Amino acid sequence: MALNVVREIDGCVAVRHVLMSVSDKSGLETFVPGLIAACPEVKIYSTGGTYTAVQKLLGPERAAQHLVAVSDYTGQPEMQGGLVKTLDFKIYLGLLSETYNADHQRDLTRTDAVAIDMVVVNLYPFQQTVAREGVTPEEARTNIDIGGPCMVRASAKNYLRVASVTDPADYSALLDELTANGGTLGFATRLALMKKAFAHTAQYDTAIAAFFADVTEEQARKTYDMHA
Repeated sequence: MALNVVREIDGCVAVRHVLMSVSDKSGLETFVPGLIAACPEVKIYSTGGTYTAVQKLLGPERAAQHLVAVSDYTGQPEMQGGLVKTLDFKIYLGLLSETYNADHQRDLTRTDAVAIDMVVVNLYPFQQTVAREGVTPEEARTNIDIGGPCMVRASAKNYLRVASVTDPADYSALLDELTANGGTLGFATRLALMKKAFAHTAQYDTAIAAFFADVTEEQARKTYDMHA
């Protein structure tokens, strides 16, 4: 398998396209307006409850200008229950494409995709769910996030161009940098966010493995009405 080895990147990257899908919506009320103020041409691509929350924050006029439903962008509706929303070629092309790779740029043009510059994602609350007394294996299983970790990992891998934002506590500093630098984020910030993002997904997977390590087959079976 041939691997892409990148030689050329930009130190500062303008934030024009943001993919946003968060379980913890705290801080959006200041982050979203601040993001638009710092990056006046920004488009926010979002799904489900996050889309609704951002739409409400912006109001009809600004939402029409800045907010895009992921299903409209990809041309694919969400799977029932929201199980598949962002697992789409156009999304991951936008996350993993490289600025100075001509083939990647042709792929973006061919598919009418955009290069995503920032991902704002936090994951289904698995740890909080399994901390409750008496939680069932099914309650735990249904709170395992799939699309979120994929977006976090893809954006963190491509920190050369993409900012992977997983912690609302970082919103304020990001807005300060964007405002001070004409809507761009520097390499040092993207690198720091990458480290935090991979730590976040590692902790998440560790929590899942730890919970299910203690689930017996009998406990799992009695959760369901099982057909022969």
